Amino acid sequence: MQRILFNFYLALEGVFSNQLRAFLTALGIIFGVAAVITMLAIGTGAKQSIFEQMKLIGTNNIVVTSIIPSPDENEQAGSQEEKVPWSPGLTMEDLKAMLKILPTVDKVSPEMEIKTTIIQSAKLEKAKAIGVTNAFFELNNLGLSDGLFFHEQHIEQGKPVCIIGKSIQKKFFSDENPIGKKIKCGNTWLNIIGVLERRNASKENLESLGIRDYNSDVYIPISTALLRFKNRALVTRSDIKRGDWDDGDGKEENYHQLDKVTLRVTDADKILATRDLVGKILKRRHKIVDYEIRVPEKELEAAQESQDTWNNVLAFIAGISLLVGGIGIMNIMLATVMERIKEIGVRRSLGAKKDDIVYQFLFEAIFISLIGGIIGVILGVSAAWFIDANYDIPTVIPLWAVLLSFVVAVSVGIIFGIFPAQKAARQDPIKALRTD
Repeated sequence: MQRILFNFYLALEGVFSNQLRAFLTALGIIFGVAAVITMLAIGTGAKQSIFEQMKLIGTNNIVVTSIIPSPDENEQAGSQEEKVPWSPGLTMEDLKAMLKILPTVDKVSPEMEIKTTIIQSAKLEKAKAIGVTNAFFELNNLGLSDGLFFHEQHIEQGKPVCIIGKSIQKKFFSDENPIGKKIKCGNTWLNIIGVLERRNASKENLESLGIRDYNSDVYIPISTALLRFKNRALVTRSDIKRGDWDDGDGKEENYHQLDKVTLRVTDADKILATRDLVGKILKRRHKIVDYEIRVPEKELEAAQESQDTWNNVLAFIAGISLLVGGIGIMNIMLATVMERIKEIGVRRSLGAKKDDIVYQFLFEAIFISLIGGIIGVILGVSAAWFIDANYDIPTVIPLWAVLLSFVVAVSVGIIFGIFPAQKAARQDPIKALRTD
């Protein structure tokens, strides 16, 4: 052990006697380790983001979204009005038909979005009232922080009740419990029976998934929305042509009774077949394609596969960087052996064994790799933080990535330091002493 420690001391002395060369030798390891940590941080952050999105959309869901034809399509339809069939839009009847025909669907959640204003205690705020059933909260993994969900009586009779998001509570009831209080949405007073738990989600996730901010809406029974607010199923082609139907935002009129329908499939293996069958049902009922059918889970899985491929490419590039760094260490150590051949001869003549020479030069290679690994970790962590702070790319630095970097750095030093160390040990001490 004393001989090993002595050789380790000599190795440190050799490295610190030429610090610039040691630093330049370690550059390959520095950038390789930094690339590994940055790659793993980006990959882990992307996976975490996808998992968060999975929680937002639920599992085994099919989402049918209503589409309003573009003005160009309307103009084309107007020139051939007698040939273009009229679509009733996405309605509650579509929902009943899908439930009747699809044996693989166990939950269906209709959604109706109403732009309105909220008034309470002399405060006014623009918001959205969302007509839903209790299935909406289950399919979207939404729980209550206070109060109750809708009763069957609320839904059957269209009672004026609502469940509010956390942001609505904060704006209108910051200092009191809103349960049992009333809030005015448009011209309708609603009794608050529940408050949703806060759902934390980034704006990017919400936009990419096409879902709303659950914290900022007022939720009412779908029957209440149709009876007490607006039933868009009453609109006809002549209403739109005369301009009697105004959606209130200056955009193309929305003739769909429902804005979205979410269906949960019991068996994940049948989700694509169910999607195709939903398309056939709607095609027969609507005559025209004024809807979009999506399977968010499959889209996220495809995004995950694409991310995994990208991570593999980054890992390959980082591996090449480490390989180049290891070759650089080996080349410099071989040159060092030739420069210090006289030192090797002196040590051998004073009684040093071949193993002592091997340990000395191997320790130098490992020490250079370890220093490069430490600097690479600092650089990689800094790069990950910089990317997360300045770009729309989430990064998460796992502890195992840092530990892996040290293991890789030491391994590179051992693997690429063995050959130069053995070559130094094989030097003939007599010839080495004669070398100028």
